[in-house]
Amino acid sequence: MPVFALVDCNNFYVSCERVFKPELEGKPVIVLSNNDGCAVARSNEAKALGIKMGVPFFKLRHIINTMDVHVFSSNYALYGDMSNRVMQILDMFTPAMEIYSIDEAFLDFSDFAFTGLKSYAHHIRKKIKKDTGIPVSIGMATSKTLAKLANKIAKSSLKTGGVLDLTSMKFQDRALEITPVEDVWGIGGRYAAYLKLKGIKTALDFKYAATRVIRKKMGINGIRLQRELCGESCYPLAEDINTRRKSVSASRSFKKPVTDLTALSQAISLYISRGAVKLREQNSCAETMTVYVMTSRFKPESFYYNSKTAVFPTASNNTPELIKQGKKILKQIFKRNKQYTKAGIVFSNLVQESHVQQDLFNTKDTARTQRLMETVDNINSQMGRGCVRSAALGSSNKQYWQTISNYRSSAYTTRWDQLLTVC
Repeated sequence: MPVFALVDCNNFYVSCERVFKPELEGKPVIVLSNNDGCAVARSNEAKALGIKMGVPFFKLRHIINTMDVHVFSSNYALYGDMSNRVMQILDMFTPAMEIYSIDEAFLDFSDFAFTGLKSYAHHIRKKIKKDTGIPVSIGMATSKTLAKLANKIAKSSLKTGGVLDLTSMKFQDRALEITPVEDVWGIGGRYAAYLKLKGIKTALDFKYAATRVIRKKMGINGIRLQRELCGESCYPLAEDINTRRKSVSASRSFKKPVTDLTALSQAISLYISRGAVKLREQNSCAETMTVYVMTSRFKPESFYYNSKTAVFPTASNNTPELIKQGKKILKQIFKRNKQYTKAGIVFSNLVQESHVQQDLFNTKDTARTQRLMETVDNINSQMGRGCVRSAALGSSNKQYWQTISNYRSSAYTTRWDQLLTVC
């Protein structure tokens, strides 16, 4: 019988900030989205103050000032590096792992089913906390859906000590009984509304509901979900889920509307540069690239959206080549006298670098350009992102259109000039 463990970092973004500012432990902390728009992460203390997920920052200013709430802009360089450290530790404790998100991973515990799962999970929690400072919760069960549910209870109940084992059937129904049906992994608000009309209000109700009722609305996925809640595994680990993306995208909303082609071109060049790095990190090349621009949706009378896709004769991950093509596309969709609020790029039809079909008439020295990109990536990895960059991005590091991050902490783990100083 398979056994799954879901390891989830508690309030991950907030926890990353607290690692380097331990004085914030026990105090209300929130992390904001891009452009410092809204709250996307909250400490338990901030939640207790009534701060909801997704609330715009400007609506929180009063409670922030009166309740001494500590605010941070999103620091993805820090969060990504801390996530990698956590995942490397988890990989030591399991023969197979599926990285589900930046702060979650499913582990295969099947080989440890008879060796004391709870003590093993507690050992993992202590190891991660000691080596990274990040607190985690662990839920275990014979299906991924039950493991997800166990993790949710482990995180919210102090009695569990951060670990809940639901591999035994005698505990499963009690856990399902206290779980609202909308909190079950895979059941969204639309399905939950339908289920409640049928008298299915909890996860336990869903487990024992008539199959025909579930199938009618949710199809085969609903039946699989029901079987998962019965402890039957329908979703095995997808070990390679994050090793190779099917597409790579990069986009941002501008802090101020962009009206001129030069500034928009610099933004697109920046997004292409970042996307190209992601391609090279997974040894992929893109056969197609889409560039899109848009104005504010809140002004429907002047709303404008357009996109265009280019197909490359040879799949590429070479930044200068991609920027050159991206700027050509942009000129075709750009309209004057428009106030652009967002732009982005998408690389699709990805192929492995080693499987790229070369153009018979291509006279470029691809080996030389590949070495150049490797050198640039190595320098930026050691000295900080953007240390070496294309001139197409502009000469200034602070363009007026770039994302607002007035409360961003240092890149403590990825930049030499921002290492934590201990006095």
